[in-house]
Amino acid sequence: MHSLLDYDAKILLAWNESLKGDRRFTDFLLHNGFPELAALSRAILSDVDALKWLMDNGYPEFAILSDAIDDEDEAIAWLEKYHCDFLSKFAAACRRDDDAIKWFVDNELHGFVPIIQTIHNELLHQSWDSSDIHRRRMS
Repeated sequence: MHSLLDYDAKILLAWNESLKGDRRFTDFLLHNGFPELAALSRAILSDVDALKWLMDNGYPEFAILSDAIDDEDEAIAWLEKYHCDFLSKFAAACRRDDDAIKWFVDNELHGFVPIIQTIHNELLHQSWDSSDIHRRRMS
């Protein structure tokens, strides 16, 4: 199985910028051998096609991670069942689980903290957008 621990710090920095919506970094990841991180970035930003790409191209754990970040019980259980401990901690930290965040600090995985913060901020924006009456579509 794949893990975010498999990537060099510079690639993770590019991924963080992609998560912030900077398309230049998404394109960089896509065209430089890291299409899975580009897709994961888009999946976390609610792109259903990117989620499907992850499932269809050998990265189901990253698709499940995206759903676990969104606090979907089945995805959280899947990560635990298949012993994706790092991804499980990462998803929990993105949901602002204090113990998970502390785990990253205690294990000197400080490079992931800005990424976790970026994802948490994106979750807040998604939540605000879904509750904004001006952004809802009328059927």
